[in-house]
Amino acid sequence: MDKKLEQLKTQYKNISIPDELNFVVEKALKKGRKRKTHYKWISVAAAASMLFVGSINMSPAMASSLAEVPVVGNIVKVLTFTEFKLDKDNYQADIKVPVVTDLENRDLAQSLNKKYTKEGKQLYEQFVADTEDLEKNGGGHLGVNSGYEVKTDNDRILSIGRYTVETVGSSSTVMKYDTIDKKNQILLSLPMLFKDERYVPIISQNIKEQMREQMKDTDSGKVYWVTEAGLEDEDLVETFEAIKKDQNFYINNNGKLVISFNKYEVAPGYMGVVEFVIPTKVISDDLVSHEYIK
Repeated sequence: MDKKLEQLKTQYKNISIPDELNFVVEKALKKGRKRKTHYKWISVAAAASMLFVGSINMSPAMASSLAEVPVVGNIVKVLTFTEFKLDKDNYQADIKVPVVTDLENRDLAQSLNKKYTKEGKQLYEQFVADTEDLEKNGGGHLGVNSGYEVKTDNDRILSIGRYTVETVGSSSTVMKYDTIDKKNQILLSLPMLFKDERYVPIISQNIKEQMREQMKDTDSGKVYWVTEAGLEDEDLVETFEAIKKDQNFYINNNGKLVISFNKYEVAPGYMGVVEFVIPTKVISDDLVSHEYIK
């Protein structure tokens, strides 16, 4: 094992950092300016990490070498594999790309990591394109902050939340979740947990009840776009009716289903991302099993 790790370490150190790495951002922010644009990557190691991810995708031999590193116990790690940061005048970007390691299902790990890398790359490229557009039109303010948090990590479940906060005048926040069954090495979806689609109205009704109950406490300041039971509110342009079949969710450490809504999805912006823990007794009869939801 030590020999294999040393080989991988040597491969990593030998990755060259091309001069073109800095070109894209510099092109975006120097356009229309006479003074030199300053920005920095978190570290050369972070840049090398990004190239290392690409090397894994492009090199079956390297991917195979990584796969041969022994795993001790049922441990799955979520690490920051790439982080890049830009802070120049009115433009700020801080994007962290996670990588899942030590997952026995190599196809699943590769699929997740490729998705995370693709998301980070697309977010960064869009940020660069937007800064170019702003510069052409006299400049402005633009920011993006993206990262991740491990919501649940126990013997059975790993839930990873990835967030993106974009700021252009006001801000928007988007959360995405992946929940993995570590025992069976599969990625869970919301429909997989239930016998049929009846879970949609059942969960939706419970969430409405929770919304109304929370709004009764006037000191909480909580507001949701939901009508009173059996009544319509003409002042509400858009009201929450039902969750999507593939609504954002994760399973918390207590084995409870948590439904998540992005900023502005079911409430005013100041409420941010909102979550609702669904009581298991409400959905118990509709679950395929109680392996995950307790």
